[in-house]
Amino acid sequence: MMTGSKNNAGKDDAAVRSWLFFLCALIFAMIIVGGATRLTDSGLSITEWKPILGIIPPLGEGMWQEAFTKYRQIPEYELVNKGMSLADFKTIYWWEWGHRFLGRMIGFAFLLPFLFFWFTGKISKQLWPKLIVMFVLGGLQGALGWYMVMSGLVERVDVSQYRLAAHLCAAVLIFAYIFWVALRLRRGVAPATEKSTGLKASAMYLVIVLFLQIALGAFVAGLDAGQGYNTWPLMDGALIPQGLGAMSPWYLNLFENALTVQFDHRILAYVILVWAIVHAVLSSKTAGRGPITLGAYFLLASIVAQLVIGIATLLAKVPIALGLAHQGMAILVFSIGLWHLNQLVPGPAPGQR
Repeated sequence: MMTGSKNNAGKDDAAVRSWLFFLCALIFAMIIVGGATRLTDSGLSITEWKPILGIIPPLGEGMWQEAFTKYRQIPEYELVNKGMSLADFKTIYWWEWGHRFLGRMIGFAFLLPFLFFWFTGKISKQLWPKLIVMFVLGGLQGALGWYMVMSGLVERVDVSQYRLAAHLCAAVLIFAYIFWVALRLRRGVAPATEKSTGLKASAMYLVIVLFLQIALGAFVAGLDAGQGYNTWPLMDGALIPQGLGAMSPWYLNLFENALTVQFDHRILAYVILVWAIVHAVLSSKTAGRGPITLGAYFLLASIVAQLVIGIATLLAKVPIALGLAHQGMAILVFSIGLWHLNQLVPGPAPGQR
């Protein structure tokens, strides 16, 4: 009986884990579509937030005209898109509607399986609070998204880069939390050894720096900083361009000076690359040939690939395809970093997942 119980628990863990990974895939898609709405300047096309009725798009020309009329009342239309045709408006509307629709679908993709697993007794006591946290964070993210949109409806022609960064960072943190919980549900995680303590610290801090790089990327996007200084390795004709501290007080340069924000994004990319190389070499010496070292080199390879994509995106002045590839690859690199960190963290004891 004990063996059968353990086997059933393993199957239950596998089902719940697959569900959580599916949610991660949906959030990944949500982040990509969100990037597309930014690159196509579609984020302000829907000027109202209707959590329930908003799932229904305009169904006739009258409703399309009403939505277009509301859009023509905001600064973005008057100062950027004045004279836009209804057909062009529909294009940007569908991008934003798709982004919001996907957000609602993620809610359903969480709630319905959650109810099923609850009624069938497949949710452990230890997992319950984690799922509640996921649900609350998802709801708050929807509100944060509307808070971001509001910043571009009155005085600005674009959303605040601060709110954009907060919205993206929240999405990435939700993704990371769900992904990590799913990873920890897996049985047979190799226990860490004393020799791997330093590696674990290195991997953990590398994941944190990768997150900071994503946050910096959000500020680059929010300021359209990638549209300027499109040379590499020099920036504005120098390794260290002039004007990095042009704003006063100095800290505003970190968030509002497009030159400084892009420069910081570049420098942190180099730091991450060097860190990943050192970490991979350290893994080879500490863990020898095995899955941990393989994971470290896999992470390094993904970082190199992301660096190449980032340079190509910059040189091409951020075309949509490359911009989305760069954003998507950032999430993949971050995921690989989390997966590698999971290799170095002791596995949970049976019944404590």
